[in-house]
Amino acid sequence: MVTVRSLIQLSSISRTPSWQRRDNGLTIRMILSFAILALLFVVFLSVLAYVGLGIIPITIIASLMVLAQWYFSDKIVLWMSRAKVVTRDQFPKLHDIVERIVARNNLPKPKIAVIDTNMPNAFATGKSKKSSIVAVTTGLMDTLDDPEELESVIAHELTHIRNRDAVVLTLVSLLPTVAWYLVQFGFYGGLYGGMGYGRDRNNGGVMIIVIVVAVLVFVISFLIVRAISRYREFSADRGAAQMTGKPVKLANALMKISGSMRRVPTKDLRQVEGLNAFFIIPAISGSTIGNLFSTHPPTEKRVQKLMEMEASMS
Repeated sequence: MVTVRSLIQLSSISRTPSWQRRDNGLTIRMILSFAILALLFVVFLSVLAYVGLGIIPITIIASLMVLAQWYFSDKIVLWMSRAKVVTRDQFPKLHDIVERIVARNNLPKPKIAVIDTNMPNAFATGKSKKSSIVAVTTGLMDTLDDPEELESVIAHELTHIRNRDAVVLTLVSLLPTVAWYLVQFGFYGGLYGGMGYGRDRNNGGVMIIVIVVAVLVFVISFLIVRAISRYREFSADRGAAQMTGKPVKLANALMKISGSMRRVPTKDLRQVEGLNAFFIIPAISGSTIGNLFSTHPPTEKRVQKLMEMEASMS
C-alpha cells in the first residue's frame, strides 16, 4: 500500500542530484574487469600448457613474487616518494583537517605523511582502512592557500581509502603481471628449449604463438586497468564532493595543482613517474600521447564534472 510518507520519500530521492547518491559504478566495473582479466589469464595459461611449457613451477614462483610486491606495496610507495609519517606536533593544521573529515564521515583516521618537495600533489596508500596512509607534499600545502581546497584534496584521497579501489586495482594488476613473469621466466630460464616433450612442433613457431598471446594479454589488461584507474579518479572526485559538500573547492584545487605542475622541472617529474597512478594529478606532460595512456582522466573533464555538481546544488 502506497502511503503519503513513502511518496514523500520517493519525491525526496528523485530531487537528490545523482552525484550525491551512492556510486555503484566503480564496484561493478571492478568486478567485471577482474572477471574478464581472470578469464584472459586462464586462456593464457591454457595456451602455455598446449605448447608444452611447464607452467606450474613458474606460476608458483611468479605468484609469490607478485604477492610479495603487493604485501610490501605501501612501504615501497613511501620509500619511492620519500614520504615521512608526521605527528600532530609537527603538522597540527594538517592533522586537524584530516580529523574533521573522518569525524564527519565515520572513517578511521589514517596515518599522515608529508613529502618535502615543491611539486604539489597527494596520494593515499595502504592495504586496508586501518593501515592506510594519506600523504601530501609541502608544495601542495604552499600552493593551496585556501584550507577548504586542501580539505577537498584530502577528502579525495580518503575516498580512495573508503572505496578500497587501490587494493582492488592492485589485485587486478596481478594477473597481467604474473603473465609477464611467466614469459620472462620462459625466456631467461631456457624453458622454451625443452618444449615439445616428444611432440613434433616447431620451437620457433611455438615461441611466436606465446609472444603474440602474451602481447594480447598485456595490451587488453593494460587498457582495462587504465579504464578502471580513470573511473576511480572520477569516483574519488565525487566522493570528495560528498564529504565536503563543496565540489567547487576541489575543482579550484585541481586547476591550481595542474597549473603548478606545468612549472615543475621535467627531471623532477620523471623521478616520480612510477607513482603517477597514486597521485591526484599525474606527473606527466600535457602531450596527447601522455593523456592517452595516462592513469587519470584529463583535468578539464574532472573540473567540468565538479562544476556540474556545484551547479546542481543551487
